[in-house]
Formats: sequence, C-alpha cells, structure tokens
Amino acid sequence: MTFRWFGEGQDPISLHEIRQIPGMNGVVTSLLDMSPGVAWPEERIKAMKEVITKAGLEAEVIESVNIHEDIKLGAPGRDEKIENYIITMERLAKYGIKCICYNMMPVIDWARSHLYYGLPDGSNTMRYEAAFIANITPEALAERYAKESEPYKLPGWESERMKKINETLAAYEGMTTDTFYANMKYFLDAIIPHAERLDIKMAVHPDDPPQPIFGLPKLIISRDNIRRYLDLNPSKCNGITLCTGSLGARKGADISGMIREFGAEERIHFAHVRNLRFENDTDFYESAHLTSMGSLDMFEIMKALHDVDFKGWVRPDHGRMIWDETTKKGRPGYGLYDRALGVTYLLGLWEAIERLSPRT
Repeated sequence: MTFRWFGEGQDPISLHEIRQIPGMNGVVTSLLDMSPGVAWPEERIKAMKEVITKAGLEAEVIESVNIHEDIKLGAPGRDEKIENYIITMERLAKYGIKCICYNMMPVIDWARSHLYYGLPDGSNTMRYEAAFIANITPEALAERYAKESEPYKLPGWESERMKKINETLAAYEGMTTDTFYANMKYFLDAIIPHAERLDIKMAVHPDDPPQPIFGLPKLIISRDNIRRYLDLNPSKCNGITLCTGSLGARKGADISGMIREFGAEERIHFAHVRNLRFENDTDFYESAHLTSMGSLDMFEIMKALHDVDFKGWVRPDHGRMIWDETTKKGRPGYGLYDRALGVTYLLGLWEAIERLSPRT
C-alpha cells in the first residue's frame, strides 16, 4: 500500500503524517521540476530516496517519468529523448526503483471541469462535465487551474507547457490512431530490453478522462486498447497501471474483468483504486472510496486483484477534500484525510477477502 507524495516543497502533506496511516508501506513520488526528455540527475534521485527512507517509508514506484511529445509524435529528436529516458531508468534502478508509472496521453495528462466541486455533505471534490470542457480552451482551463491550485503547479498544466499548447495541438492534427500506436511501439521496443535488464516494471496509465478532448486522440481507454498496447511488446515488463477511476469513467467498463484478464498475465504492475459517481453517461465526480458512495463496485475490484494474486503496488488515488482541507493541506484531489480513509477501507476489504477466500 502506497500514498502519492509530490516531494519536498511540492506537497503540504509530510512524510511524517503519511507514515502514521495504518498499513502504509511507502510513497509514490517523482521529481516534478524535471522536464520531459531530459535525464534525471543521479544526485537528485539519491537525495529523494534518502529523504523517504529516513522517514521509514519505501520508495519503489515513480509516477511519473514523463514522455516527451517528440516521442509520441515520432518527431525528429525522439531518439535523443529516448536515450535520456533509458539513462533515467538506469539511475532510478540504482536506488531501488522497481516500477515506473507513465502515460502516453498527447499534450494534456488529465482534465476536470471543477477542482473543488461542493458536495451536499460539505466536502468538495474534482468533477468532470463534458459540456464545460467542450466549450473552454486549454489556455482558459489552465488559467482557471492555476488560480484555484495556488501555490502549487498541477502536473500536466504547467505554464511552460501551456505557452506552446496551440503549436503542440497543431502537430497532432491528422495523426491517425495507427500512427500513434506505431510511435508507441518504437518507444517500447527501445526501452523494454533495458527494463528487463534493470528489473523495472513499466506501467502505462490509461487516458484520463476516457473521452476525446480538444480534438486530441485517445490511446488507452478500454479493454481493447489495453490489449493492443500490451501486444506492441510481449514482455511482462510492458504492463499497465490499472486505474479504476480512469477506466471506470467510461460507463459500463468491466473493471474486474480487465483485472482478471491482464492480472492473470502478470501485466498489471500498479493499481490506482478509487471510486466515482456518474451524473449521466459522460459527467461524474470523484466520490469517497466506499462502494455505496459511488458507481464502482470496490469489493469486486479488490476481490479481482486478490483472485489473480496481485503482488504489485496499490494507492488510493484521488480523494475528496474534507474536514476543511484547502490547498494548505493538499493539492486538488490529493488531501490527506479522505485518501487516508480510502487506504483503511481498501485494506479492510483486502483483509476480509483474504479471510473469506484463503489461498491454498
């Protein structure tokens, strides 16, 4: 069981607080200031690892080492960026990193219409309203995020990235899905032999949300997309981050079925387990983790992980902001309290499933 921590100076939640959550083993972290396409300095990795270890926590998963747009586009210069990615992998492996969560989402990592949507119980949460996103520009959305998330920059929406947003969006015009997958295969075929050598599990994250936005292609939004991506390179090091909130935001998605299929093949390396509640076929908000609070069956999800003997890493993912939390006590969706409650709920389900269905 892990908890996302954005790093020193990047997260108001301390490692000291995370360490006190019952059943907590480690944190999932990154170096947020590192631009895509550059090699991470070894001394920064070493310092990051030492801080976490000193706090009594493990650091085995990085989320994320971001993929440069040149790689996704198959543009000139991609080979240099891939080489820097491999150098970063080697340096991370030296300090005990065993899994890298990354995504192939073009330009924009994620999107929500509201960062602090008020719920009747007084908490607030992130919400996605398709009509709102369809009628706003990326620049306007980024400006809205910047104001609401101060003093923190939101990954994927940094001002530096937004300055080139129109240029980058134009580069994707006319790109077919087949071309996109071909570019991904080129990347995977270059890095997976090194992942095997270093014993690092590469865990691609699904697109969030699983709906087209700003005219951009979507790569991983369903079971069939996952199968196609995994078939690009058959190595077990080429796996997925099974994110219930991203895949589950596509109404009718069979999350437990995906877990049983890909988990049985040992291709799920990392799991983001959270709930959401649909308002209609496209709109949703991120609810508390309990099954009764959302639209996903959390018991079935955890049971499926148990049934395939999942041995990877789990984190509770997003939560509501509760008990008067603000950005002083957590980034949007990443407060302390509701995610801590999510941890204990997921561990409670796991304990009950273990006792009711002991392995022989």
